[in-house]
Amino acid sequence: MSRKPSLLAIGAAHVDRRGRVFAPHVPGASNPGTMSEEVGGGAFNALRNAMRHGVGGAMMSLRGGDTAGETVARAIADVGAQDLSAVYLDRTTPSYTAILDHDGELVTGFADMALYEAGFLRHMRRIGPRTALTECDAILCDANMPADAIAWLSANRGDRPVHAIAISPAKAGRLLASLPRLDTVFMNVREARTLAGVGEDAPMADMVAALKAAGMRRGVVTAGASALTGFDGDGSFSIAPPAAQDVVDVTGAGDAIAGTAVAAMMEGLPFRAAVRRGMAAAWLTIASPAVVAEYADAAFEAALSLVGEARPVA
Repeated sequence: MSRKPSLLAIGAAHVDRRGRVFAPHVPGASNPGTMSEEVGGGAFNALRNAMRHGVGGAMMSLRGGDTAGETVARAIADVGAQDLSAVYLDRTTPSYTAILDHDGELVTGFADMALYEAGFLRHMRRIGPRTALTECDAILCDANMPADAIAWLSANRGDRPVHAIAISPAKAGRLLASLPRLDTVFMNVREARTLAGVGEDAPMADMVAALKAAGMRRGVVTAGASALTGFDGDGSFSIAPPAAQDVVDVTGAGDAIAGTAVAAMMEGLPFRAAVRRGMAAAWLTIASPAVVAEYADAAFEAALSLVGEARPVA
C-alpha cells in the first residue's frame, strides 16, 4: 500500500462564529438574524479540504487552555490530522466572528487573534526542524501568522514547497518579505491589490505584473462570482466558475480552492488543472452552510464538469 503524501498546515485553527441577517443589512441598526459556531481558520479549513482529496495531514496552530481550545483539539482529531499545536493554558483561544448579509456576502469580520501574534515563531523554532518540517511533503500556511514567522518558515522549509493563503487585506502584507520563497499564494482581488501596491482601478494584467515584480512565483486571484486569475512562469490564465447558484455562505470558499489545489499538485497534477479542481470545491462550499463542505465524489465530479477550462490571458 503506497504512502499518502503528507501536508503540514501551519496557521489558524480556531472557533469561527458566523451571523447572517434575514433581510438586507442596515448599518448602525439592529439586524435580526441567526448565529452559528464551528471550528475553522484558514489553514485548518484548507487542510480539511486537502485531506478530503486524498492527502495525509498535520496541523500546527496555537490555542488556549479553555473550552474553545478543547473544541479545536477535538476537531483536529476528528479529521484524523496529527496535532502539532501548542497549548497556552493561561491564554484565550483565538476566534473569528463574521457578519454576513442575507445573500451570504461578508459585511464585516472581527478577529480576536492576539495569541497568534505572540507564539508562532517560538513554537516553530522549538519543534519545526526536529519533526514537522522534515516529515511532510508540502507546507500550507496562512497570514494569520506574523511576518517573522512566515519568513522563518519559508527560509527553513528545505526542499519542500510552501504555499500561502493571504487571509485578508489587513494581513496579506505579512507575506511580502517572503514572496520570492513562497511557491504559491492564494488571495482574493483585494488582498492581491494590497500585495501589488496598486489601486482599485488597476487592470488585472498590471496587478499580476506588479505581483511578479514583487517576487511572487505563482498566484491565484479570486474575484467572487467572476472568473479567477492564475499565473506562473508560463503566463496568466483564467478559470470561469459554474453558473450562478443560491449562495448559502461564502466563508471558506478561498480555503477550499487552496486546500484542494494543493492536494491535487501533491498528487502530481499540473498547476492549472489543480486550480480548476479548487474552483469546483469552492463552488460546492458556497452552497453549504458549513465552512468545509461535505460532498460525495460524484457531486465533486459533477461540479468539476461545470467549471470552465483554464484559458490563457494575454
